[in-house]
Amino acid sequence: MNSIGAFKKAKRYIEAHSSDTGNINVITKLGVKPCITISRQTGAGADKVGNELISFFQPYLKEDSPEWTIFDHNLIKKVLEDHNLPLTLSKIMEEEKYSVIKSIANELLGGRPTSWSLVHKTTETILQLAHIGNVIIVGRGANIITSSLRNSFHIRLVSTLEDRIKHTMEVYNLKEVEAMNFIEKDDEARKNYLKTYFSKDIDDPLLYHMIINTHLISIKEVAELIGNLIMQRFPNEFNI
Repeated sequence: MNSIGAFKKAKRYIEAHSSDTGNINVITKLGVKPCITISRQTGAGADKVGNELISFFQPYLKEDSPEWTIFDHNLIKKVLEDHNLPLTLSKIMEEEKYSVIKSIANELLGGRPTSWSLVHKTTETILQLAHIGNVIIVGRGANIITSSLRNSFHIRLVSTLEDRIKHTMEVYNLKEVEAMNFIEKDDEARKNYLKTYFSKDIDDPLLYHMIINTHLISIKEVAELIGNLIMQRFPNEFNI
């Protein structure tokens, strides 16, 4: 993913909703539009799947709907830092709904020391993005955080080590040994993140609606598979 372009799109997504505080239609529709979370093995192609999904949804986007936007784990942190979230997003939340988000976040992470503050803010931000909808959230335990929301749909991407090494080499311009080390460390870090902050095993298949092998299914087919299923689940949110 082009991080600069992705950040601009994320910024536009947030600003559009932060400035729409008076639009009752936006507020009343929160929690209806779909939210897709993607958990993945390092190098399994989440960036490609996310962008392909946005292209898939574009022709079916309703005029009054927010554009589909991707937030990956690095982008969420960047947006938090640059936009003082979740305060910015909370402007479009009526008090009752925002208190529910606070309650869910506190239930997941409440009573933790201040060193967990960024994780808590990230959790609140993910919940708020999910309530706006038309969003793809990659990593950061988003599937666990949004598991109680009726508009959330959770994907896990896996692939062969050979494919993941190749993809990682291309994305990060690494040599093969460097890519292998990167994958090992990154996979372990993600596993530890979920274990530490949510007491969950990232490899538990029951945390996901679908687990997809991108070695056996092409990126375009993966996007079409997910996209068609989302449109079946949320037919009123698309021009079908």
